[in-house]
Amino acid sequence: MAGITDRDFRLAIRRLGGCGLVTMEFLSAEALVRRSAKTLRMAHFVEEERPIAIQIFGSDPERMAAAAALVEEMGADVCDINMGCPANKVLKGCAGAALGADLPLAARVVATVRRQLTIPLTVKFRLGLTEERLTYLELGRLCEEEGADAVTLHARTARQQYGGHADWAHVARLKQALRIPVIGNGDVATGEEARWRLESTGCDGVMIGRASLTNPWIFRQAAAALRGEAADEPTLAQRAALILGHFREVLQREDERTALHKLRKFTGWYTHGLPDGRHLRRRLSELNSAGAVMDAVSEFFREKSAA
Repeated sequence: MAGITDRDFRLAIRRLGGCGLVTMEFLSAEALVRRSAKTLRMAHFVEEERPIAIQIFGSDPERMAAAAALVEEMGADVCDINMGCPANKVLKGCAGAALGADLPLAARVVATVRRQLTIPLTVKFRLGLTEERLTYLELGRLCEEEGADAVTLHARTARQQYGGHADWAHVARLKQALRIPVIGNGDVATGEEARWRLESTGCDGVMIGRASLTNPWIFRQAAAALRGEAADEPTLAQRAALILGHFREVLQREDERTALHKLRKFTGWYTHGLPDGRHLRRRLSELNSAGAVMDAVSEFFREKSAA
């Protein structure tokens, strides 16, 4: 997730357990090939995060292949091609979900990247640009024919963005149509729902995104559900440890302005549903330093633990 799944958040998720593969926020193939300092910094990961996928986006087959070569050189376990992003600035470059409407170009991208790689190649895409033209079955077959090792389907159209509901019946159809593994994505909000989606669609894996922001324990809960075990809800102490641990990592790596923005943003997600969470979020909006935010969050949990 752009602007979210940076190294610090990935490490927080990995340390909680239950997540089989983490994926970093997607990277522009063009920026990667140009060795943009910002993009190279985003691409940094540590051994503790493995297995990890690096996701790239773009529309020029040769530039995508060159970027994929760098992904492999960096030591990623998987290279993933993003053909699902619905953001206008990505669509205007004929990248992301726009490739679902240009299947010949999509096939050339996959084929050219595949020839460049020895590590696994995966492709993530949506149902299509609109409900009037669903291209996911054809795109999935093209990915398989051109050598992709697996595909992920976000069961929405690009027009839907993140609204409405993901239709997992399409995930089941794609699984029936392909021989390579199919991963389903969209609206998985609980660990038990991840288990149910696997069983009801026959898909090979479930990708969880936005639900992890308010419940980072969802991967551990999904793993428990797959084992047939009840998943424990995180205690207040566990919530405090996660938040403060994540924030310490941010403070060590980021400049003051960036750290302040991230701490405010993640506090909003992490305290979702907690008593008086809204009061804390309102208070943080008035603070002007990352250190002050850290102190306020620590005080919030001390008060809750003493209550």
